[in-house]
Amino acid sequence: MSERVVIAGASGFIGRYLAEHYRAAGASVLLVGRDGPDARWGDSAALRRAVTGADVLINLAGKSVNCRYGDANRAEILRSRLQTTRALREAVAASDAPPPVWFNSSTATIYRHAEDRPMSESTGELGTGFSVNVARAWEAEFFEGELPGTRRVALRMAIVLGDGSALAPLMRLARFGLGGPQLDGRWFATTARRNAGTFHEFRARGGRQRFSWVHIRDVLGAIEFLLARPDLDGPVNIAAPEPVDNRTMMATLRRVLGVPVGLPAPRWMLELGSAAIRTETELVLKSRWVVPERLLAAGFVFAYPELESALRDIVAERELPHPLGSR
Repeated sequence: MSERVVIAGASGFIGRYLAEHYRAAGASVLLVGRDGPDARWGDSAALRRAVTGADVLINLAGKSVNCRYGDANRAEILRSRLQTTRALREAVAASDAPPPVWFNSSTATIYRHAEDRPMSESTGELGTGFSVNVARAWEAEFFEGELPGTRRVALRMAIVLGDGSALAPLMRLARFGLGGPQLDGRWFATTARRNAGTFHEFRARGGRQRFSWVHIRDVLGAIEFLLARPDLDGPVNIAAPEPVDNRTMMATLRRVLGVPVGLPAPRWMLELGSAAIRTETELVLKSRWVVPERLLAAGFVFAYPELESALRDIVAERELPHPLGSR
């Protein structure tokens, strides 16, 4: 077990999970964020002290993409990833005892919309548009320069499922009878959205856009596995080996929840609904077909390789009484 773990951007779902795990395992966990508590962005001396002597650095910092992609949000999505990654790289470079390994969050969205074949690290094709451009710039910033004492791994994560994840609103929809597939369709595009690369083009029909996912425990498992494999660096896909399509995902969720039917959501409804709740339809309509080629080739065994067992575990955990009352 790592004795000293530095987690940047630990206020989110994944960061909280990792921090709780490492603390429970007896590690010393240092947190980096806007408000600390152990180091704050903009304080280069504190960042250098935090990473010095650490066994592992994990960076998850970045504004959530669950928002409308207006000018201000687009700028903040990009800035929050690049500036924090640059600050950590400078801290590691300045340290006289840098962490031997640095995991930096990335995204499986870096690959193109794929309905024809899966995207692996060796054969995957990078896409175009705003989200892909952010992912490309993020990884470029992460791998910039020389850090001879630190191995760098970019975690290209698929949709992470767990208690508190993006699964929660889908469960609510299913329980209200709205858990059918999300159906792509034709929609008008403004010049501004096309120029910004934020308009989703109609491609997948009938809810057949692919849904790549991973259980939160397998995110932790992959990090622990990669920690013990100094021969592995660069981009690594963190995705379950059995992706499904959107129609299958929603049907599986309904089955797990015991909901017999679910009304589908056509594109027009998704566009109006996403505008109302300030998010983007790309998050459910882009076909993400990603496979963990490097992890499987290295011998990693997923605890939750198939969707139904993963969903049943998460639903069961959510329904357990919490020792401190409501969460």
